[in-house]
Amino acid sequence: MVTVGIIANPASGKDIRRLVAHGSVFDNEEKVSIVRRVLLGLEAVGVQRVWIMPDRFGIGLKALDNLPLTIEATLLDMPAWFTPDDTLRAARYMAEHRVGCIVTLGGDGTNRLVAKACGDVPLMPISTGTNNVFPLMIEATTAGLAAGIVACGRANDAIIRAPRIDVYRLSEQRTGEQIDGTPPDDIALVDAAVYDERFVAARAIWDSSRITDLVLTRAEPGNIGLSSIGAHFLAGDYPPGHGLYLRLAADGTPVRAPVAPGLMQTVYVSAYQILPPDAGVTVCRERPTVLAFDGERELELHAGESVLLRFNPHGPRIVDPRRAIALAASAGFFKHV
Repeated sequence: MVTVGIIANPASGKDIRRLVAHGSVFDNEEKVSIVRRVLLGLEAVGVQRVWIMPDRFGIGLKALDNLPLTIEATLLDMPAWFTPDDTLRAARYMAEHRVGCIVTLGGDGTNRLVAKACGDVPLMPISTGTNNVFPLMIEATTAGLAAGIVACGRANDAIIRAPRIDVYRLSEQRTGEQIDGTPPDDIALVDAAVYDERFVAARAIWDSSRITDLVLTRAEPGNIGLSSIGAHFLAGDYPPGHGLYLRLAADGTPVRAPVAPGLMQTVYVSAYQILPPDAGVTVCRERPTVLAFDGERELELHAGESVLLRFNPHGPRIVDPRRAIALAASAGFFKHV
């Protein structure tokens, strides 16, 4: 049975950057409408079953209410703790039960959690978050059509690999030479930042003056968030398929970039390094600090603790929606009554 999963984060698009910057607010009622349109797109291309992650707001339940569908669409049968761990467990369950695609509603942070647990299941990420480099701003009907086409096996060539950053905490017993073949302690999809702060606290980062080190999976002009720093610093001189390391310090070259929606800041880049596939940098600070992944503080590091941030080109599999629909159309998929 062709099955697609939907993971909608009710908390995406509502963090503190709405106060310190000018980010849009994605109302949960709009997310309900997005899920409805995704479901109708999935139905139109032959998907037979849809599992939706339960959430505190009831996005899935509200989307299904009075929606006439001929396919089986239900909430995923899992306990909901209404924490980020729900996203991890839902993605893991969907992967273990071999769904054909997972549609996500969220920002970079939501998709990072899904990518940690989804294995090789393709993702169709719809942007409803704050810093949206990884997910796409796309009409939900189109996303549903593309996800369904991929799940039905009609557009395998529309699936691409996105890079990621593998994060390894090092110690005397575990050096950089001993990690090959071992799973990372964490990952980031767009950026990993060493942030000069002792505690995770409010999680979201917006004060770029506190960033000392930054590793990026991409540095494409036109993006928003921390990756825009790399894009503006390199001024387009960036080889595809590579990562980028930036060292930030007051004696560096000034670079102005949109680090959050409507929030332009100047940072100072004192050194940089292009990272080829599987290359990384080891970072160690003399005082306690935190690591932020995809714009949110996640790990507290002790003074003198080392961490390896490695560019991995073999990250999650992502659906190119335009390519998927074009392949289906060229095969005559839509020419039937």
